Amino acid sequence: MNPKTPLPYTRIAGTGSYLPPRRVGNQELVDQLVARGLESSDQWIVERTGIQARHFVADGVNASDLALEAARHALEAAGCGADQIDLIIVATSTPDMVFPSTACILQHKLGIAGCPAFDVQAVCSGFVYGLTVADAMIRAGNATRALVVGTEVFSRLLDFNDRTTCVLFGDGAGAVVLEASATPGLLATDLHADGKHVGILCVPGTVSGGGVLGDPMLRMDGQAVFKLAVGVLEQSARAVLEKAGRTEADLDWLIPHQANIRIMQGTAKKLKLPLEKLVATVAEHGNTSAASIPLAFDHAVRSGRVKRGDTVMLEGVGGGFTWGAVLLDF
Repeated sequence: MNPKTPLPYTRIAGTGSYLPPRRVGNQELVDQLVARGLESSDQWIVERTGIQARHFVADGVNASDLALEAARHALEAAGCGADQIDLIIVATSTPDMVFPSTACILQHKLGIAGCPAFDVQAVCSGFVYGLTVADAMIRAGNATRALVVGTEVFSRLLDFNDRTTCVLFGDGAGAVVLEASATPGLLATDLHADGKHVGILCVPGTVSGGGVLGDPMLRMDGQAVFKLAVGVLEQSARAVLEKAGRTEADLDWLIPHQANIRIMQGTAKKLKLPLEKLVATVAEHGNTSAASIPLAFDHAVRSGRVKRGDTVMLEGVGGGFTWGAVLLDF
């Protein structure tokens, strides 16, 4: 394809995902918390979050390893080889190293070289951010086929003495292959951030002088996040529909960031969508941050729920505070 005459649109050619084998049910975590003198229960977790289980990586398994498996599944679904990819974007808050990027590590594991590869750090909104950047680069003629991956190993950031956060998160990866198209695929995107909310969801530590400076564990003000999330998700959803000239009635599926079933259902209700149109995998995966949207997307595609031609809204909200949405015809 001649990069000087780019096709005007982008479309998702294939999806993929991967979960580490170890499934951790609520009771396993509850038992650990109780042994430390902290109160919790499976019922308490399910009622407040909808989460029943999550997956944790084994020692020595990194974000790039999960990304590699998800990428392979997406490439297979798209019917293309890794050597046909000319852009790699990885959304992650748990990179293998401080640098180089996890995208560069993934590129090497895929056995390719030469194309641009970089990470996007927008926490739970990272996949929406990455998809938006890839869409813009393809439309500008700077790439023809992009691999966009969300991958996380949040289990390594959790304080297992904090019952309010350690039960929420899990590990996993999801990926899509995005390609130039003569027909519309991605219809509109909408991205935002507000740095004044940095403190309500963060890991306030860094590497300095050979050690960790600050607190390397995840900290969250759950009530503040909940209150902010529902409002901004509705705003971004309506904005992206308006940009695309569509309405809520045009939506076949809503695939939000899988953080809390109450937030997800609240957003669907504000958009007057029946809950049957909400894709929810949080029960089995927990919150996998940047991986949660592509994980849920791939599961919905492979289960036969989301089909070619369906109109899908993806939306995420996360630390930063960041949020955004993508509207697409699949």
